[in-house]
Amino acid sequence: MKDRSFVHYAALLACLLWSTLSFASDSATETTVAARGEQAEQNLDHQIQNLKKEVLKLNRELFILEEELLFPSSTQVTVFVSLDVGKFFTLDSVQLKIDDKVVTNYLYTEQETNALRRGGIQRLYSGNLKTGPHELVAFFVGVGPMGRDYRRAATLTFDKALSPKFIELKIADDIVTQQPEFSITEW
Repeated sequence: MKDRSFVHYAALLACLLWSTLSFASDSATETTVAARGEQAEQNLDHQIQNLKKEVLKLNRELFILEEELLFPSSTQVTVFVSLDVGKFFTLDSVQLKIDDKVVTNYLYTEQETNALRRGGIQRLYSGNLKTGPHELVAFFVGVGPMGRDYRRAATLTFDKALSPKFIELKIADDIVTQQPEFSITEW
């Protein structure tokens, strides 16, 4: 009987050992599969990052090409807006007319107005004009001194040559009169 018990225990031990080795083998296989999966995931992430970089580069090149095709330098007119100090005027919107045609309306957010106050310059309009004389009229709407609604206009007559034309709509504080001053200058 002792021999049978011993054989029985030996067989049980062998089964237990076999299942442990089998489990260890399965765990090693799972670990290898998991490692391969992580490596494949890292390779895929790397490929995606490279594709994103290529798409950004292509997008930049297409934007430049589009600008050159849509706005050739011989007909290009660009209008910018700047705000100097801005204590006497809070900008709400700008309407821009060129040759009695409204070319843009822009409504400003508080963040955009704050950015202009900190020295930012916004490109308000970019378009094409034939060579020759043109009239630009800008309407500024906002809140002036003592919280009053304000609507003012500034006008510029200019000649468009074959080179690009850059124009700045400038809002500045006049300390002497304590009023905003609106001007248009050519660069």
